[in-house]
Amino acid sequence: MTFVVTEQCIRCKYTDCVEVCPVDCFHEGPNMLVIDPDECIDCTLCEPECPAEAIKSEDDLSDDEQQYLELNRELSKVWPTINEMGTPPADADEWKGKDDKLQYLER
Repeated sequence: MTFVVTEQCIRCKYTDCVEVCPVDCFHEGPNMLVIDPDECIDCTLCEPECPAEAIKSEDDLSDDEQQYLELNRELSKVWPTINEMGTPPADADEWKGKDDKLQYLER
């Protein structure tokens, strides 16, 4: 099992989760983070740290969110690893909690 970053991270990209990850499984894209499912050890530390509630256990994904498991897998192979907390986008709080953000994903 792995944890998955869902669309709630898009345009928010808070990095609180990165600080607590013991295996550096997070990867950073232009406006979202993803988790490498092959590196995630299912430690559960990242999930409660996400202010946008964008991180879910693979087992807790809804049918609509299943696509994010593959998206995390795909993008973690091309985006660089991030292992330090950074500054979220200036408008992150405005995007927090909004739905239907997949269209804004920058690859």
